[in-house]
Amino acid sequence: MALQATTFCFSGATLRSTPDSLTSKRRIAIKAASSTSSSGLSSPPLLSVSRSNLKGRAFSTDGSPQESPSVVCFGEMLIDFVPTTSGLSLAEAPAFKKAPGGAPANVAVGIARLGGSSAFIGKVGEDEFGYMLANILKDNNVNNEGLRFDPGARTALAFVTLTSEGEREFMFYRNPSADMLLQESELDFDLIKKAKIFHYGSISLITEPCKSAHIAAAKAAKDAGVILSYDPNLRLPLWPSPDNAREEILSIWDTADIIKISEEEIEFLTKGEDPYDDSVVRKLFHPKLKLLLVTEGPEGCRYYTKDFKGRVHGLKVEVVDTTGAGDAFVAGILSQLACDLSLLQLKKVSCLTQDEERLREALMFANACGALTVKERGAIPALPTKEAVLEALLKPVV
Repeated sequence: MALQATTFCFSGATLRSTPDSLTSKRRIAIKAASSTSSSGLSSPPLLSVSRSNLKGRAFSTDGSPQESPSVVCFGEMLIDFVPTTSGLSLAEAPAFKKAPGGAPANVAVGIARLGGSSAFIGKVGEDEFGYMLANILKDNNVNNEGLRFDPGARTALAFVTLTSEGEREFMFYRNPSADMLLQESELDFDLIKKAKIFHYGSISLITEPCKSAHIAAAKAAKDAGVILSYDPNLRLPLWPSPDNAREEILSIWDTADIIKISEEEIEFLTKGEDPYDDSVVRKLFHPKLKLLLVTEGPEGCRYYTKDFKGRVHGLKVEVVDTTGAGDAFVAGILSQLACDLSLLQLKKVSCLTQDEERLREALMFANACGALTVKERGAIPALPTKEAVLEALLKPVV
């Protein structure tokens, strides 16, 4: 893909590309900007969390004027326990690394790491892990006013088995966990309605009362004109059955403006059809959808709009742990879209134009985010900063 003279957009810096090939040294000029977002948005100052300032409610801030986050992420936040040695079963693993995770929370932190403005809405246990996760949000400058605490349920845990290639299998401890118990009455609707993008997954649809809270939050966002971003993030062990998972995931499909799916999820949702067949993928493209993204791991991603489609190649890296790679990709593309929503309004043309090239370059940025994340263990600990992404785009990643 030839790079045009367009600009990657994220808070704190701009990345202007020059005509060149992605297989070359990627000569890209970096222009430093101010420490705040180009849109003037920044996350509010947040307080550390301890037992003394927890009462099952959102955290207080210093009372100064607050700017609304551009991207609000809704769903689960949990602790991943990742084995320190790959290729062993959970029973055989000699030790585990504790890592904060949960797909929507990963996206929120990923956006903030890239210099964007994000918030997280969800629920954790009023326990030591819950306090830790709350402070992870604060430490990463994610707005945490929508986080709630449950005194009667524990923070969710997930043990992750890694193959020698870095692929994963999960064993969850949710019985029920606090994230499943978020209620509609606990939602910060003001935070949701003022966002540019509202992002969510499907795990919050599995049980009540969180399912009703999810539906109410998405409806409030839609009614307010907020762009809806959906990553199903299929985790079959959490669902009562595959049929139930498929039905619930598709139950909210037609409301989303942006959908990100993997090849495996396409095969699952279409009951075994070929995820590489464009006609199969097009079956998942509903009339109001603006952008459908298919991630392909190290191969990059495919993109589909109403009028055109294409592929953006990924970066080849040494894989340690693929946990969080898809979330890093989502954080990358949403950080770009939050700066320039016109990327969702591209029209059909006779050939590749500068407008479509802008979308492709945004996806190149997102691919780099995903690639860097697999180089370390865990999700949130491995999410890249904007500086790391810039470096990866300036030279090959090894």
